[in-house]
Amino acid sequence: MEQTYIKAINNALHEEMRRDENVFIMGEDVADLGGAFKATEGLLEAFGEERVIDTPISEALIVGAGIGAAVLGMRPVVEMQFADFISCAFDQIVNMAATLSYRHGGKAACPLVVRAPSGAGVHGALFHSQNPEAWFTRVPGLKVVAPATVYDAKGLLKSAIRDGNPVVYFEHKRLYRSIKEDLPEGDFTVPIGVAEIRKEGTDLSLITYGGTLGPALDAARIVEKEDGLGVEVLDLRTLLPLDREAILATARKTGKVLIVHEDRLTGGIGGEIAALISEHAFEDLDGPVRRVAALDTHVAFSPPLEQAILPDTNRILEAIRSLAAY
Repeated sequence: MEQTYIKAINNALHEEMRRDENVFIMGEDVADLGGAFKATEGLLEAFGEERVIDTPISEALIVGAGIGAAVLGMRPVVEMQFADFISCAFDQIVNMAATLSYRHGGKAACPLVVRAPSGAGVHGALFHSQNPEAWFTRVPGLKVVAPATVYDAKGLLKSAIRDGNPVVYFEHKRLYRSIKEDLPEGDFTVPIGVAEIRKEGTDLSLITYGGTLGPALDAARIVEKEDGLGVEVLDLRTLLPLDREAILATARKTGKVLIVHEDRLTGGIGGEIAALISEHAFEDLDGPVRRVAALDTHVAFSPPLEQAILPDTNRILEAIRSLAAY
């Protein structure tokens, strides 16, 4: 049945709450309103107010309460209404949830999912457009995922809910109703930590995730048609732990690597991936590892300025052709 990205998230929550009575939802406006983007629509009616809980506007409270519930054996899914405000819960996620199992010698678990609607391209300006995933990809004890397809939106969320570790789940707002896909009937999951090749190629590797997968695939198809270049597109899907084997395999296969993400260039995960390739596949490279990312500035409200700040198909095309000619 054809579903949108947001509907896949909604269905995953319905299915996991039916499957496991320990799963519950908590966040701002998730109950009566059904979520700011309707991701939790219908859950209150289906499962009641004890399992779908509206909270005060306090991200620290939401995540802190979720950690407490997780320690006691529940499986909370907590929502940051916008990923930008996840910084208000940074201490709880990084210093409490991520360290809990280690602090207790592996005898305690924190099966918490933090849903974080992220990304720009929706004219949300600087407080409703950020991609803060890189803040969390250096924290032991966390898992970080960023689905780019409808199938992965559902499958990775189900895997995150079933995981015994805290998982930060970045869902891109621009994808909510802009992409659709036929999903199989019945239960399925997508494994955390496994990247997926979306397009085969031998001339150049393009590594991406989340909101930039679509533009990356568009650019890869254009250069294949117009320039005869075979660009391989690797969708990371999981940012922590990285699928190092898949990254190095595609780098060694093509010898040229372009990394694309919507997060800012400086401090983005693209720098870590570039370092990984440079350290472990340097002799297989035929050119420098390059990156295309958002400019190092706040996202503008003005649509033309926002477009100029963000990576798009044209910028990716230019980078592919430049690197291919190196």
